[in-house]
Amino acid sequence: VVIASGARYRRLDVANLAQFEGTSVHYWASPIEARLCRDQEVALVGAGNSAGQAAVFLASQVGKVTLLARRGSLNETMSRYLVERIEAQPNIEVLAETEIVALEGRESNLERVRWRNRATGTETTRTIRHLFL
Repeated sequence: VVIASGARYRRLDVANLAQFEGTSVHYWASPIEARLCRDQEVALVGAGNSAGQAAVFLASQVGKVTLLARRGSLNETMSRYLVERIEAQPNIEVLAETEIVALEGRESNLERVRWRNRATGTETTRTIRHLFL
């Protein structure tokens, strides 16, 4: 007997997340989403192996990947081979101890993402049109 009850994705605690789902917020990184983002900067949230694999894949398709991780180091939660591949990619920036605090845009189109460094409290806003969770 197989019971397929569906998937439930981890959601950000951001008030207007639903506004951008389906157009600018993605829960997987397939070739379809990669084409939508070609040569752009994207943000990716996570520090596990799935996030690492997505970051490496997207780095070959997009201009830049900003990888946001709540923990202090990818080494705490990600396989060493993925950490090494991420470190070898010049277009992946890893921001540790960082969490998204706001999404900005018009209608269903994401335009900017704001995040906060949990250690310093510093907030940064960047022009990003695609966010991967």
